[in-house]
Amino acid sequence: MPIRVAAEPTFRDVLGGTERAQIGMWVCSGSALVAEICAGSGLDWLLIDTEHSPNGLESTLSQLQAVHGYPIMPLVRAPIGDRIIVKQLLDLGAQNLLIPMVDTAEQARDMVAAVRYAPHGVRGVGSALARASRWNRIDDYLARANETISLFLQIETMDAVANIAEIAAVDGVDGLFIGPSDLAASMGLLGQQDHPDVVASVEQCIRTVTALGKPVGVNAFAPATAERYLAAGARFVLVGADVAILARASEKLATSFIRPAGLAGPEVPRRSY
Repeated sequence: MPIRVAAEPTFRDVLGGTERAQIGMWVCSGSALVAEICAGSGLDWLLIDTEHSPNGLESTLSQLQAVHGYPIMPLVRAPIGDRIIVKQLLDLGAQNLLIPMVDTAEQARDMVAAVRYAPHGVRGVGSALARASRWNRIDDYLARANETISLFLQIETMDAVANIAEIAAVDGVDGLFIGPSDLAASMGLLGQQDHPDVVASVEQCIRTVTALGKPVGVNAFAPATAERYLAAGARFVLVGADVAILARASEKLATSFIRPAGLAGPEVPRRSY
């Protein structure tokens, strides 16, 4: 007899079941090993990124497998809001999707259709071949697939900010996530995601979406900015990234132990391994 598998909770379920904001980090290295290390960190959620990272379907699958079983919720960011890519990510077992660069309610409705089977959507049916249904080991997967998927959309431009209430109101959108870096660029403030005008726009978005009863998240690596957005009502926040942590920590090692010629410093003992 094959083993029957129960459907797992989604990020929508987690956000609806706790009042505490969920704190997470990016995993961008493309490494399943690094993703697993991050999964054991004690954080609430991970964002496996396929937009600005060297991740394809195979590495995304490996990372989902690596973090499975850890007490952390994985989300996958698609590279673009494309129905075919969404179908592939869903079939390989991504239950929680983040779609970047959504500017209008029409785009939002298209992404809702992409994650649902007919007659409510356009997702292709391949459950017998897919990890999503554990190869038809999840009972009634086709009928219950909507329960196993949560959909989040990313607000990253001034157009999206102008349309945010309409986007948030689309049935099937489980929450919005604000990207201050691209928003700053859209505002003519490239590289200034902590500019007062950008921060004010993000806070207004948080208030608008919260008032509509949808959870809203944001990216904020600067601790003071993250705390500010949490105080404003953000329900899920990304506060770091694997590659950024490695870059800054390795730079700190170099600064601590390598000194410019002519500057005195403590003798560092050599060690053999």
